[in-house]
Amino acid sequence: MGWIPSKRRSNTGIGYTLETLLGIEENNVALPDFGTVELKSHRLNSTSMVTLFTFNRKVWKVNPLQAVRKYGTQDINGRLGLYFTMSPTPTSTGLFLHIEPETISVRHISGEVIAEWSLEALAQQFMKKMPALVLVSALSEMRGDIEYFNYTAARLLEGTSPEILREQILAGNVLVDLRIHDRPTSAHNRGTGFRARKNRLPMLFSSLTEL
Repeated sequence: MGWIPSKRRSNTGIGYTLETLLGIEENNVALPDFGTVELKSHRLNSTSMVTLFTFNRKVWKVNPLQAVRKYGTQDINGRLGLYFTMSPTPTSTGLFLHIEPETISVRHISGEVIAEWSLEALAQQFMKKMPALVLVSALSEMRGDIEYFNYTAARLLEGTSPEILREQILAGNVLVDLRIHDRPTSAHNRGTGFRARKNRLPMLFSSLTEL
């Protein structure tokens, strides 16, 4: 079809336009779009991020509220919060991402373990959210104030493993976002997000088929 004008004036126009062309009703439900296959699209000239999944179940080794009050920083609303993109390099409050063969954890430079995830459990959560993914790539350009897309390629991505996730976390292709702030008697957790750049998604899967 060549160049197609975006059907929505926002960053989500690329996905909305593709879904409209394919006759898929827009939805925000965290379920695969085609029953067993998730559909995502990305601009070839973009390094935008996508949230793969969130995972907090039974991972906190320190009470979340205590962790926020001990290691948090103040946000624009005056609340203490742990809003960090974790890496092996310590944050301003001394938290860092520690990676082992079978687990990853958020630790403090003092040695205290704040939260810990099994890589096997992360792989299972990833496959639950994205058992298979069709990733559509598109060229994009602005013509006046209208964005146009040229959908040029599609790949079917399937399968992953704890080893793949570990490698991609080590390489910085999968990021771990803490998103939690304090309340008077509890901590409000928006879910620890595991995110990746859309153009790096193929590296998270064990099988790739050009469509």
